Amino acid sequence: QLRLVESGGGLVQPGGSLRLSCVASGVSVSTYGLGWFRQAPGQEREVVSYISSGSPYANYADSVRGRFTITVDNAKNAWYLQMDSLKPEDTGLYSCAVHFPGWGTFRADDYGAWGQGTQVTVSS
Repeated sequence: QLRLVESGGGLVQPGGSLRLSCVASGVSVSTYGLGWFRQAPGQEREVVSYISSGSPYANYADSVRGRFTITVDNAKNAWYLQMDSLKPEDTGLYSCAVHFPGWGTFRADDYGAWGQGTQVTVSS
């Protein structure tokens, strides 16, 4: 049974850092596209970053490029989102997701499996 479990969220001051983790079971992360999304209250879910299966290249939303880094650990069947220089507008519920065709996209509807989310709050 496929399951994705996020962790690493919390409360951080502006300028701080957090590292989110997504551990998968029931699916091999090396096979699929992997994404991170976030949803702020009253706003639509947006893609933060994704990486395609087997690709060393990652894609980022303009709002986070240069501050966030997505990485994959196939041995641990997990992927991560390192978030640096956090801003209050980064606040939201962050979820990981799997893109089964494998290449990943910026469209949430293209992803077929989701974690439950971990809350990130950036505030002084």
